[in-house]
Amino acid sequence: MARIFCERALEMAPDDPQVLDIAGSLYAELGLEDKARSCLLHAIDVTPDKGHAKYMYLGQLSSAQEAVVLFSKGVELMQRSLVSQSTRGACVFPDKENVTPQEVSSAYCSIAEIYLTDLCIQEEAAERCKEALDKALETCPNNVEALQLMASFLISSEKPQEGKRFLMQSLEVWLPGLIQKNTSQEQSEVAGEDNQEWEDIEEEDEDILQNLPAYELRITTAKLLLEIEEFTLAVGVLERLLEEQDDVVQVWYLLGWVNFLQSKKSSVEDEEDDRVSSRTALLQAKKLAEKQCYGDDELMSHMEQLLGELGPAPDDDEDENEVTKGELEPELDVSSEDDNQME
Repeated sequence: MARIFCERALEMAPDDPQVLDIAGSLYAELGLEDKARSCLLHAIDVTPDKGHAKYMYLGQLSSAQEAVVLFSKGVELMQRSLVSQSTRGACVFPDKENVTPQEVSSAYCSIAEIYLTDLCIQEEAAERCKEALDKALETCPNNVEALQLMASFLISSEKPQEGKRFLMQSLEVWLPGLIQKNTSQEQSEVAGEDNQEWEDIEEEDEDILQNLPAYELRITTAKLLLEIEEFTLAVGVLERLLEEQDDVVQVWYLLGWVNFLQSKKSSVEDEEDDRVSSRTALLQAKKLAEKQCYGDDELMSHMEQLLGELGPAPDDDEDENEVTKGELEPELDVSSEDDNQME
């Protein structure tokens, strides 16, 4: 319906910048890239120095240097808007051009990601990426996306300790309970005390989870924690993700992988428990992948490799797919009566 009204508006006012912006963003959301690009480019022709959103949308539809140019222009207009807002003061009514430091910071992150991907082979790619990330954190020091992207950049640049610092800082923004738990555990290990088992955050601490980052961003957090061998923290992040949504193949796979890696460093007493946890999570990932026709061949291949190294469960004559049936899949075991009702 929104598309119908936008197209009527375009017929009535084909050069109206507001109509072009709205239509372009709508087409982009609908995946109609050619139509979106046409509207947004025309909007730029009409008002090149007003309205950052069209540049950001076009940047998302573009790649390599073209995307950098578009994102950079968008950032320029956003920065200009920030300055204008500060000079106008808080007493005036906000308008649709108002932006936040978080939005500007995320725009810089978009530029950094281009240098990490499409333009990574350029001679100055690392320098440009770091420059964009520095500006992102200067604009909004607690932007989780910027902190995490900086961590990823530093880890890939073979600076794991510096990367770890930024990754921990990003976690402190949205999940300080995990940091506190991990620090306590590390201190007990240094003191030679018995390790405490992982404990879920108490319900009274739920206020720290009000502004959780996007689900996908937290999956990336777990991957980075795995890379720097912060296995306990990675398990905590992954288990919380499963509490929110228990049918994501990638989360089960990562949980299996992190337990597998942890088993390599565990004591003799804990090694088998870690291997059991790894096998259970990987079998659940495999079962979900088959049910969902999962298309990541690389992930599936690695999962099979891990399961091959783990081998079958000891003293278990059941089919390997049944390992996950009990407590790991309470909501996925649908009765035949429910199936009939669904039909």
